[in-house]
Parts: sequence; C-alpha cells; structure tokens
Amino acid sequence: MELVSVIVAAVASFAFGAVWYMVLGDRWMAAAGVAKGEDGRPANAADKSTYIIALICALIVAGMMRHIFGLSGIDGAVKGLVAGFGIGAFLATPWLVTNYTFADKPSDLKWIDGGYATFGCTVMGLVLGIL
Repeated sequence: MELVSVIVAAVASFAFGAVWYMVLGDRWMAAAGVAKGEDGRPANAADKSTYIIALICALIVAGMMRHIFGLSGIDGAVKGLVAGFGIGAFLATPWLVTNYTFADKPSDLKWIDGGYATFGCTVMGLVLGIL
C-alpha cells in the first residue's frame, strides 16, 4: 500500500503542477526566459523527457515524504496536509528562493515555482495522509 500511496501522491502533485503552470504559464515563461511556441505553450513542450524527469522527481519527493511521515507518525488528511505544507513552505521553497536569489532570477519566478513547491507538497501530504 505504501508504494501505491507514493505513486498516487506523486501523480496528484504532478497533475496539480499541470494546472498551476497552465494558469501561470505566460508569467512563468516570461520570468524563466522560456521561449513561447506558436501554440502559446513553451517552445520545448514537445520534449517528453522534461515531463518524465518531473514525474520521477515527484516520485522521489513523495517517497521521502512517505518515509518521513512513517517515522513521525503522521497520518490522516489534516496531519498530512499540514506536514506537506510545512515541507513545501519551510524546506523546499526557501531552498529554491535562495538559489534563485543568488542566480538573480526574477521575483515572479521565485513565487511561481515556490508556490508550486509549497502547494505541490501540500497535495502530496494530503494524499499520503489519506492513503
């Protein structure tokens, strides 16, 4: 069951990311310096390796979160949601913002990607708490 919960949590976070970046796509592309294709999507959207790597990374994060939750006795929707939010907001996002700040990246990029890190982990935590 743990493997299934990790896979479902990773896919849920990945799906949330698809919606997040569809909504914020234009702002994200401008901030990240990603070229826009004729269809309005990132010019490199046809490269499926990007999505495969993103899903693999989501599996890694969900697997580690599952491990942490098990060691910490975190179970249930509320505890999972709060722990996932905490991991995203207080571990993943500050690390990302630090890297982007040193790289002199635009603030929009920090908040868009940091928001996904925070809420993507929140979604993972919720799913892991439920399953």
